[in-house]
Amino acid sequence: MKKILSKSVSQTEKIASSLAKKLKGAEIIALYGDLGAGKTAFTKGLTEALKVNVDDVHSPTFTLLNEYNGKYKIYHFDMYRINSFEGLYSLGFFDFIGNGVIITEWSENIDKLLPESAIKIHIEYGQKENERILKFENCEVDFNENTSN
Repeated sequence: MKKILSKSVSQTEKIASSLAKKLKGAEIIALYGDLGAGKTAFTKGLTEALKVNVDDVHSPTFTLLNEYNGKYKIYHFDMYRINSFEGLYSLGFFDFIGNGVIITEWSENIDKLLPESAIKIHIEYGQKENERILKFENCEVDFNENTSN
């Protein structure tokens, strides 16, 4: 598991941008973390690097799914109220697999239902106000010094 300390929101976005450069267009990126941990900030950095207008990127809390067009089709899910196979099925989640990049927030609720190949990113609060600890699973991304300072 790769672990990176981010000292600001903009650095979290840069780390996400580094990951975006390695994507091929059909990955599942599962984000884990408490309220306000930085899941949407990470998503903004990722989608901006994939040529999406970040002003259009927001947490799909009420809609459950936001779709963005950029380098790839991007499906941004909120799984806060989804916690079962039936919930995922009724949302149409499985129809999106392989048809674009899928980003899920609140992935804790569906962790056991995700494919083994999902890129899992756990975002935790650091010791200082804007610090975040990002832990990556199933990710071969090399981050350079400019994103880890």
